Amino acid sequence: MTLTEAPQVRDIRTAFAPVIEAIAAGAVERERNRELPFDEVQLLRDAGFGALRVPVEYGGWGITLEQLFTLLIELGEADSNLPQLLRGHIAFVETQRAQPDSPTRTEWLTRIASGEILFGNAQAERGDSSTPTTNLTEVDGRLLLNGRKFYSTGTLFADWIWSGAQFGDAFVALAVPADADGVTRIDDWDGFGQRLTGSGTTIYRNVEIDPAHVLPWSENDESRPLAYTSGFYQLILLASLAGIARAVLRDAVAFVQPRTRTFGIPGNSSPRDEPLVQRVVGRLASIRFSVEATVLEAVRRLEHADDTRRHDETDDELYCTALVSVYEAQQVVIDAVLQATGLLFEVGGASAVSVDRQLDRFWRNARTIASHNPAAYREQAIGAFYLNGTLPRNKLHAASTGSKPKQRLGEV
Repeated sequence: MTLTEAPQVRDIRTAFAPVIEAIAAGAVERERNRELPFDEVQLLRDAGFGALRVPVEYGGWGITLEQLFTLLIELGEADSNLPQLLRGHIAFVETQRAQPDSPTRTEWLTRIASGEILFGNAQAERGDSSTPTTNLTEVDGRLLLNGRKFYSTGTLFADWIWSGAQFGDAFVALAVPADADGVTRIDDWDGFGQRLTGSGTTIYRNVEIDPAHVLPWSENDESRPLAYTSGFYQLILLASLAGIARAVLRDAVAFVQPRTRTFGIPGNSSPRDEPLVQRVVGRLASIRFSVEATVLEAVRRLEHADDTRRHDETDDELYCTALVSVYEAQQVVIDAVLQATGLLFEVGGASAVSVDRQLDRFWRNARTIASHNPAAYREQAIGAFYLNGTLPRNKLHAASTGSKPKQRLGEV
């Protein structure tokens, strides 16, 4: 049975199609006015999007990775900010899925399934220091959190923030109530693209933390090899890019079909019948197809590694081989989508660059997403893998997730 034939997928698409359509309808206006998508996030929450990977026994949808990423690509077509905005939450659910049973795990998964909570992510810090400056200290029997995080994608929209801090000699992961006293969330992300993801500053000033919501970072890293988490994080960005490729084709067709004049040709004519315009649209369609197919194939390989895991020393190679597939996908997808976002303007003349149309948002957003990926390093890692059998190691994994305190604290 193929993905599109699966009854569960039909049910999921039926549930989320109106929501995604509503999100797409306001995307241009939000981009034009820099309106943060609070209402759109609430629509997704109400529809159960945050519980897609929560197991059925906890009240979630329990869908496969391929099903999840198919929906993320469709959401990225509607608004590429949304998959990235939800990246921290989706990854938190994935981490909890891999944890052993515990009361805390049950509590998180059950509450997420009910739509009660949404997680944001605040791990990265600015600067060159290899030691995190965010600290958790015990004062008169209370745990107090102090520090400043940046690239806090999704935290503006979240109920809880998944963060990291130094606690004595250890680095810990912790859940912070987003509305707790002492938490300040600032929309100061100044990138020219993905401007609606809330990827700004989070400040902690003597925020009291429940000890039950603190755990050693090694336990947060899952019981799976880190290659899984790294690949998962990167695939969410690739899903956003694949969504942009779909949106570029959609808007190119919508731009051309009603027009009655081809650029450079006097009098009345139909651009949709012009061979050169048809060729551009054909190229955009081909890029969309290849990008989406590439991303979903990388998803299938990561999911296969997880499904066939043996819980022994062979797992590292299994997951790292799947991670190489994600790296390979990045090299193809980034270049192809950036090409498509430029080709889009070849279907029309000066009217295509109208600010009202916001067609430039596709390039700006794609370029910004691509900047999250150290593509040159990934390409070298691919070459080392094929030439010498060298598996990608934690240095590159950490760059993907911002999760390792021993590395420079970078963007998540």
